[in-house]
Amino acid sequence: MSDSSRTRIHVIGTGGTIAGIGLNHLDYTQYAEIGKKFTIEESIDRIPEANSLADVSSENLISVGSPAIGPTEWLELNKRINTLLATNNIDGIVVTHGTATLEETAYFLHLTVQSKKPVVITGAMRPPTSYGTDADLNLLDAIRVAASPDSVGKGVLTLLNNEIHSARDVYKANTLRVETFRANELGFLGYADSDGKVLFYRSPTRKHTISSDFDVQKYDKLPRVDIVYAYAGSDDMLIEAVRKNNSDGLIISGFGSGTLPPAMLEAAAQATKEGLPVVLASRSTAGRTVITPRISKLDLLVADNLHPQKARILLMVALTITKDRKLLQQMFAEY
Repeated sequence: MSDSSRTRIHVIGTGGTIAGIGLNHLDYTQYAEIGKKFTIEESIDRIPEANSLADVSSENLISVGSPAIGPTEWLELNKRINTLLATNNIDGIVVTHGTATLEETAYFLHLTVQSKKPVVITGAMRPPTSYGTDADLNLLDAIRVAASPDSVGKGVLTLLNNEIHSARDVYKANTLRVETFRANELGFLGYADSDGKVLFYRSPTRKHTISSDFDVQKYDKLPRVDIVYAYAGSDDMLIEAVRKNNSDGLIISGFGSGTLPPAMLEAAAQATKEGLPVVLASRSTAGRTVITPRISKLDLLVADNLHPQKARILLMVALTITKDRKLLQQMFAEY
């Protein structure tokens, strides 16, 4: 029987490396192609120490690699989390997830979960069947963070490698290393350390979760927003393809603070004239895209310091509210 005085954490499994079953102890790459996975219950059974942290319940929402997770799955996950957190029976949520798109799912939930209660996304870089796996410790630490009263009100968090990150700032920086998730010069929020403590040193300042304007629970589909990547000598071909596809918005991953080759800039300006919201982000991994007189004259938007994949998510949810460019630009300054 559950003790009502204990923190109640619900773990939602979605698949990914953290649930992967490899060919042998040295399988660090082929497990994804094999497709066999542990259930979330089997994963929790491997960490009996979780019972000392909270009353833990669980469910398998989906079981796929994270390259297969996108807007449809985000909406399903959002609805389930909001339903659970609206009750008095759950104090926090942990989501296990593949690392390929973990940062995107986390940011979408950061913008759309309507609760102050902790939501922590975790995953693994090495499957549970491999030597040196990070799967079990990451799951245990995620439960620890979700159960901490200090996690309340900080938006959606990610936990891997003992580090607590804000969903807004975190990104995957290495293809194979366990210390892959980083936030560049902004830094992570705190630690879930080996002495059992959860420590925060800073908090997110941009709008999120309970302060967010985005309630997408009534939606079965989100606006389509595409990303085009700038490179030396790139022209208008990809922007033209997006225009012809009737996309609802476009993110351009440009150089530096948002500059583009002349042909791309001309095509972006034409797309904007035709009513397509176009946001300039940067293919650099740190720093802001900025509004210049020319950018303002062309009616283009800028993504602030959001990476292109995060800017896409913000534009997707923003377009559920407005297409007004001034309001859209304001959202990129607030979120």
